[in-house]
Amino acid sequence: MKAIGFNRPLPISDPASLQDIDLPEPELRPRDILVEVRAIAVNPADVKVRASHTPAENTYRVLGWDAAGIVKAVGNDAAFFKPGDEVYFAGSINRQGAYADYVAVDERIAARKPNSLDFSHAAALPLTAITAWETLFDRLNIRQPVAGAADALLIIGAAGGVGSMAIQLAKQLTGLTVIASASRAESQQWCLELGADHVINHHEDLPEQIAAIGIGKPAFVFSTNHTKTYLHQIIDLIAPQGRIALIDDPDVLDITPLKSKSLSLHWEFMFTRPLYETADMSGQGKLLTEVARLVDTGQIRSTLNHEIKGINAANLRLAHELLERGDRIGKVVLSRE
Repeated sequence: MKAIGFNRPLPISDPASLQDIDLPEPELRPRDILVEVRAIAVNPADVKVRASHTPAENTYRVLGWDAAGIVKAVGNDAAFFKPGDEVYFAGSINRQGAYADYVAVDERIAARKPNSLDFSHAAALPLTAITAWETLFDRLNIRQPVAGAADALLIIGAAGGVGSMAIQLAKQLTGLTVIASASRAESQQWCLELGADHVINHHEDLPEQIAAIGIGKPAFVFSTNHTKTYLHQIIDLIAPQGRIALIDDPDVLDITPLKSKSLSLHWEFMFTRPLYETADMSGQGKLLTEVARLVDTGQIRSTLNHEIKGINAANLRLAHELLERGDRIGKVVLSRE
């Protein structure tokens, strides 16, 4: 089958950083489904792995953990899907990804794609939807109020893929006041269109802007990037006993100042369940099924914001370049021509 892979970490400007290659079709584990890939989304996780991982000698790593396609075969113990089903999923970071004609994925972390979406718009959803959902409801537990705090959620870096989903899920599934941070006029407008109640600028003083809203100190803060830079401001602006979540990878994070307010800190990594095959691994498939329902009933929408026709190495290098600029709004998706 045709695939796109890399065999050493290189700058994305180097044509060898992502290459068109031929590989055998993946072998199925008992709970796997074999999916013909019709569209893929590119995420910061793809960029991080490509830039830092060195595959074993004479092998290629295939990235891509956001995809939609058609089931072509199922493993011996698979029971959730049949050939011909249209599915979407994020996969597992310790397996070969979806930059390929076909990908094998455990059926427990896949779901039928939203009926109202084409493959491209569906492929934009899984990784960011899972990350946002698990952060909000499993880590921050935003349905459980913090005594004396404003029933509000601040999302730092809200115009990206994860933030875009977090805005929608929080607004549609809770009564929280959602405060989004975005720095450019177009990204601020994007956040408002997705349902944010207030938008502030993360290049300006965050506690001052939160105070100016006039609702008090928020119970919850979700930091999607540059957490090390913002942490001292987060500690200042959040209510005592509040809850903080992050998804980025600061090299060092001094959490001692959280103590006086009894703040809790929660890390979210959406690959944890498939990586460790946790007892609740099927929760991701159930989660994506609920997201599909919310899409089909018009409560939330895909965050696709840039589509590239053709899944090949040249187009994927372009997509990686777009993400490395760090100013993306929504998601970048590649689709079959």
